Amino acid sequence: MSTKKFKKGDIVLVTAGRDKGKSGKITKINQNAGTAIVEGVALYKRHIKPTQNSAGGMKSIERAISFAKIALTEDGKAIRIGLKRDNNKTVRISKKTGKSI
Repeated sequence: MSTKKFKKGDIVLVTAGRDKGKSGKITKINQNAGTAIVEGVALYKRHIKPTQNSAGGMKSIERAISFAKIALTEDGKAIRIGLKRDNNKTVRISKKTGKSI
């Protein structure tokens, strides 16, 4: 999946799954797998052993979520994205309003 509809730092809304309705900021993207890591969404617990430098315990970590389960937001509502070429540059636009993002 090579479309660049999502970028690091975008605010997205989860549209499906256990975290449906939550929103967060994209911290990492894997374009080849079509997944993104969203801040505060799809959390799971990881048991960490203690070391000399850090204490052990349980740590919450974000899991990657598919592009199909997230949508970009505009004014707090989910929007669809289109790609438009302007002067040999690809620009993301909102399908609802036509504004560039």
